[in-house]
Amino acid sequence: MKCSGSTLSCMEWPRLVSSKRLGLERYHDPRSHSRSDFQRDNDRMIFSSPFRRLQNKTQVFPLPGSIFVHNRLTHSLEVSSVGRSMANVVAEELRKRYASQEWAKIFHHIGDITATACLCHDLGNPPFGHSGEKAISTFFSEREGRALESLLTPHQWSDLTHFEGNANSLRLLTHQFSGRRPGGFAMTYSALASIVKYPYISTRAGSKGKFGFFSTELPVYRRVAGELGIPALDEEQTSFMRHPLVYIVEAADDICYQIMDIEDAHKLKILSHDDTVELLTGFLSPEQQERSRATLQRVSDPNEQVAYLRSSAIGVLTEACARTFLDREQEIMRGEMRGTLIGNLADRHVAEAYAVCSRTAFAQIYHAAEVVDVELAGHRIINYLLQRLIEAVCHPEHYASRLILHKVPQQYDIASDDLFTRIQSVLDHISAMTDVYALDLFRKLDGSSLPAV
Repeated sequence: MKCSGSTLSCMEWPRLVSSKRLGLERYHDPRSHSRSDFQRDNDRMIFSSPFRRLQNKTQVFPLPGSIFVHNRLTHSLEVSSVGRSMANVVAEELRKRYASQEWAKIFHHIGDITATACLCHDLGNPPFGHSGEKAISTFFSEREGRALESLLTPHQWSDLTHFEGNANSLRLLTHQFSGRRPGGFAMTYSALASIVKYPYISTRAGSKGKFGFFSTELPVYRRVAGELGIPALDEEQTSFMRHPLVYIVEAADDICYQIMDIEDAHKLKILSHDDTVELLTGFLSPEQQERSRATLQRVSDPNEQVAYLRSSAIGVLTEACARTFLDREQEIMRGEMRGTLIGNLADRHVAEAYAVCSRTAFAQIYHAAEVVDVELAGHRIINYLLQRLIEAVCHPEHYASRLILHKVPQQYDIASDDLFTRIQSVLDHISAMTDVYALDLFRKLDGSSLPAV
């Protein structure tokens, strides 16, 4: 291996690509089959209920009426497509770089692993976009949930006050819900590790509030990291290096949400056509801009023009991120890479174009009236549902609590003797809801929607 440096240990590709499945270790069969275990992971996600539910979860803009904009499902599919393409570019070069090694054939699988991780990256997000995460964490840090702090451990309290969709994705995939099999979805170790963008516990979340696994899933991640040879960064094994493919998953997500939000804003007339064209053309080299002008002259439909430029911008960013990964591979394998692939682009022209899009999105898109309205409504709905359901699991002896708890699916352990388990079960239930279901339940519990009589 080329990897060397000052860190305690270095990750090795042959260990990082493992088809061993969580919960099914005793049945592990390393032999080749017509469909690889990594392809099975991908298929398993596409046919799963949590993945289908993403079609009714807000990405940024309200769920579509007459104009179709992205939801969590379409976003995840696009991230998966970009992630696979980027991983394939990386794999082709790594196969050449390590051609003398017998194990170099493993790079054939990293496209499938990355694509699956991209499909999974938003599974744990609650309804109503990122405001849903904030509504859950602030319920405990600022609202009625504060009364529970003295009843929980510091780690449990930190998990609640820093609720994070990425950590919840790992829980959704690995937790054995009531009536389900051990290992959750029984995903491959490599796919699970590639999802965890922030491989440390919530007490290390810092000011940004990001972390990769709840205290309940820490033992699972330790097992995954041990199998894949991902070194811990502390003696307590609460913080780890990133699996290298996390960088590709993260970059694909960064590319898609930034560029597709620009296209959606154009469709909703939040951004003008000229401004959108200028933003997307900014990614192109002078030669590419010359070719794009010729193409735009042949296409008169404004939406098609933007779609063409959007495709070109994504292509440029995908290649640039793949090149950054390959240039920084040794740093990544040593755990010394800081920041994201997008944040370390060698091509300053492309990096500046992305920065301009980010500034525009923050100033004109994420504070648009339509977006703020969803955040306000989502915050109120989730806060109300938490208030009623948390009260019910804390006081199940109350008559109203028994009625409410009858509406909770049996897979959630709301009758546990452990308070934190009951609270987590409420969060599991709420985070799995679609926007439509959450709104419907809110109306029913609020009494504003009654069954026909």
